[in-house]
Amino acid sequence: MAPTNLELVTLGHRIRHERVARGWTLDELGAQVGVAGSQLSLIENGKREPKLSLVQAIAHATGLEVTDLLAAEPPNRRAALEIELERAQASPVFRSLGIPPVKVTKGMPDETIESILGLHRELDRREREAIATPEEARRANTELRLRMRERDNYLPEIEKLAEKQLAAAGHVSGALTHRTVSIMAERLGFELLYVNDLPRSARSVTDLENGRIYLPPASIPGGHGLRSMALQAMAHRLLGHQRPTSYADFLQQRLEINYFAACCLIPETNGVAFLQQAKKDRNLAVEDFRDAFGVTHEAAAMRMTNLMTQHLGIRLHFLRVDGSGAISRVYENDDLPLPMDVTGAVDGQIACRKWSARAAFSEQNRTTEHYQYTDTPAGTFWCATQTGTTADGEFSISVGVPFDDARWFRGRETTKRAVSSCPDEACCRRAPSELTSRWEGKAWPSARVHMQMFTPLPRGNFPGVDDSEVYAFLERHA
Repeated sequence: MAPTNLELVTLGHRIRHERVARGWTLDELGAQVGVAGSQLSLIENGKREPKLSLVQAIAHATGLEVTDLLAAEPPNRRAALEIELERAQASPVFRSLGIPPVKVTKGMPDETIESILGLHRELDRREREAIATPEEARRANTELRLRMRERDNYLPEIEKLAEKQLAAAGHVSGALTHRTVSIMAERLGFELLYVNDLPRSARSVTDLENGRIYLPPASIPGGHGLRSMALQAMAHRLLGHQRPTSYADFLQQRLEINYFAACCLIPETNGVAFLQQAKKDRNLAVEDFRDAFGVTHEAAAMRMTNLMTQHLGIRLHFLRVDGSGAISRVYENDDLPLPMDVTGAVDGQIACRKWSARAAFSEQNRTTEHYQYTDTPAGTFWCATQTGTTADGEFSISVGVPFDDARWFRGRETTKRAVSSCPDEACCRRAPSELTSRWEGKAWPSARVHMQMFTPLPRGNFPGVDDSEVYAFLERHA
């Protein structure tokens, strides 16, 4: 294996150190080992790889072992500083600035090199913190969505891992209990602790040194949130995650830990058996799936996207839409014509007003699912939509399928039907001509400004998490 540039630089510094320590010039050492001083200079500067026979000759001349010359550690502090500076100035981050590198001379004080290195370290720190621009984050999210679409939102390796962990903890069937989750944590060497002072920027904190997973003391009704958060924290360890190095890496890890938690809350074997029986009975319903495993409506709906194409041969879509009509979470592999920007991003786009995901907000009775057929340019789709409310406002959860597959679902008899021609703006984004002629130029609404317009993308290896809060929290509890 060829030595790296860093190894050549270290070797060169070590040869120079030994030569200077003996008071030899380049030509004097070169004469002893049979090479020109100019060739030896290239080797000392890490510009040329010496043959093993030359390294052996230099070791013999200096009275050292070959292994001493090839040691990875720099020979002294000055050499270490010079090597670190050379590495920093060769980095893509520095080269992208177009600034010429500093040439180190013999007379340059160590303090000067240390000062320059301090600037490089800060540059590197800031680069690692700002791991994505908003545009890069949107592209990374879109690429991840498309990759999962190609896989039908199914990750068999994580499915198997979850079932193995559940079996080892003694879980057989039914809703996953908090006790079983605790046993799973104990088997990994962790204790679950519920505290009132978690950092506001973190959903949970794992203390790797003391084997603790800190969680909030309460969650949404049913406790799904607490179980899920604990399972996600464990998933990082089980999946061997390292600190994310890019926003795409962060999003991939988040998807994987969410997937693992979903696999534990609704195990593949039991979940597929339930769905297969419901399909046989022509009675597939998100609410039944939800109640059978004691999870939220959203978790059950999303879990259907993991299992139904792979095991039931049904393509489908999932939408979470907020009260303003913006799509906040999405999956589809049934060719539903989703709104998207020029980059292919869907999150944040406005769903058609005619779709069930928006129409359900106008229903008087919101305790049951809203069923609807919608004719679109890509065909007719059937949807089941459930609405809900959080502190942030209203939202809807929809699961839908192409017309032919509606026969397997409860609610297929609905007579509610809508026609959507989006992305044609005449569908629902442009006011009728009579209203436009009546009010155009006579209205001046006060726009509601969404603060996220001005919010910078979260920084750091774990975007949005305040390290100072987390470290102070761990110190309090250590």
